[in-house]
Amino acid sequence: MNHETTTAPTIPVEQFFGCDLRVGTITACRPNAKARKPSYVLSLDFGPLGPRTSSAQITQLYTPEDLVGRQVLAVVNFAPRNVAGVVSDCLTLAVDGDGGLVLLAVERPVANGQRVY
Repeated sequence: MNHETTTAPTIPVEQFFGCDLRVGTITACRPNAKARKPSYVLSLDFGPLGPRTSSAQITQLYTPEDLVGRQVLAVVNFAPRNVAGVVSDCLTLAVDGDGGLVLLAVERPVANGQRVY
């Protein structure tokens, strides 16, 4: 487990606001067989922003059945990248917890595509 003991360099708040963080619902999940580290391919619904795909190394604490229907937080304005044969066009957010990565989520349901401030 990686427990950071120092913070990243200070940045202007405008740099943070340049990241478009949104709420989306996982609509499908499958293992990514080509990944070097165990990963899932997530399909997410971001409401008016449309569907997105994310590759996430969250297999230690979650099964595909656990994930479908769950609302999560993701960055939706990073450039798409190829992750083990999957075009990942959003970054699903998680924190390093006991036993694996723990997804970041809203505390109660909101509309898909809502922006995080």
